[in-house]
Amino acid sequence: MPEHPLRAALRKLWGDRGSRAALIAVALLILVALTAPLLSRLGGWSPTAFDSSAIDPYLGGMPRGPLGGVSAEHWLGVEPATGRDLFARVVHGARVSLLIAFAATAIVVVAGTATGIAAGYFGGRVDTVLSRLMDLTMSFPSLIFMIAMMSVAQDVNRVVLMTAVIGVFGWPGIARVVRGETLSLRHREYVEAARVAGSGSWRILTREILPNISGPVIAYTTLLIPGMISTEAALSFLGVGVRPPTSSWGQMIAEAVTYYETDPMYFLVPSTFLFVAVLAFTVLGDALRDILDPRGGRS
Repeated sequence: MPEHPLRAALRKLWGDRGSRAALIAVALLILVALTAPLLSRLGGWSPTAFDSSAIDPYLGGMPRGPLGGVSAEHWLGVEPATGRDLFARVVHGARVSLLIAFAATAIVVVAGTATGIAAGYFGGRVDTVLSRLMDLTMSFPSLIFMIAMMSVAQDVNRVVLMTAVIGVFGWPGIARVVRGETLSLRHREYVEAARVAGSGSWRILTREILPNISGPVIAYTTLLIPGMISTEAALSFLGVGVRPPTSSWGQMIAEAVTYYETDPMYFLVPSTFLFVAVLAFTVLGDALRDILDPRGGRS
């Protein structure tokens, strides 16, 4: 009995040392994001709680003790001036950053796959209209537009707005990939056989074409996530992302720039989490691409 493709892919991932490390890192990051409230309670501090005893008012609010105030009470130190616990803030930042990244990626994948498969399968005028829509969306200076939108919209849920704005500008890339794959599949023998047998377009798209492009879509999806994490961090760093007291890695890095010489731990902690997340998802995405979409992998 042939091995299930998903099980075979997981076996190949686990067999490679780098991919295995990336898979473990991704699983741990997701676990941290899901259990952030429990972890912060375990550490004894909420992300918004101030601890005036952890900072020295005579030194401009700098943390007491070495390494930015690292101690048995504050595992990763504290923020200068406020004394907020860095461990609590960074695990809650993981929750916000990964939530936005995963939600925006879901929007991109659903919209891009639907548009690409429709353009590639129906062709003609449908393909022309949808392809021009892809070109139009890709021609926008997306980062500038995101900054403008986030700056103008004041009294809205920032997490929902960031997810929507990032998702709106991210779908054309995967739509082009899916369109190309669909164009190569729509005249295959099994598609023609299904058409001759009387299957409608919806059945052909969902039963014949979509399963055969799932490999490239899954690989592309995994490669999208680190870009989404970086985009969220960039917007928060620029001050147009999530707002205090909600914490995110980009916001923490922006606040830490002022203190990177006097309290480098404040800068290093969120930067390390951001670096590990982007690296782990990138390595995992490259490995999945090589396994699920060999034609798109490295030669």
